[in-house]
Amino acid sequence: MLDQEFQYFVTNQKDVVLGHEGKFVVIKDNKVLGYYDTMLQAYTETSKKFAPGTFLIQHCILGPEAYTQVFHSGLVFGHK
Repeated sequence: MLDQEFQYFVTNQKDVVLGHEGKFVVIKDNKVLGYYDTMLQAYTETSKKFAPGTFLIQHCILGPEAYTQVFHSGLVFGHK
């Protein structure tokens, strides 16, 4: 689903992380849309312009431990 965005991060990890280590980057269509201090902030701000599930939020850290994928489907779970 967001394999293209994740591959962009892996391929360009050094450049994407440089100067932004520890932040959260939003990637869509092989472009960096922005950097945010928290994952929630990245999600909230980006979902104002793009539908959840159409962008990748990735933690800006170097190395394979950064290779986690976060997908947002727009589903909401609740309880009674």
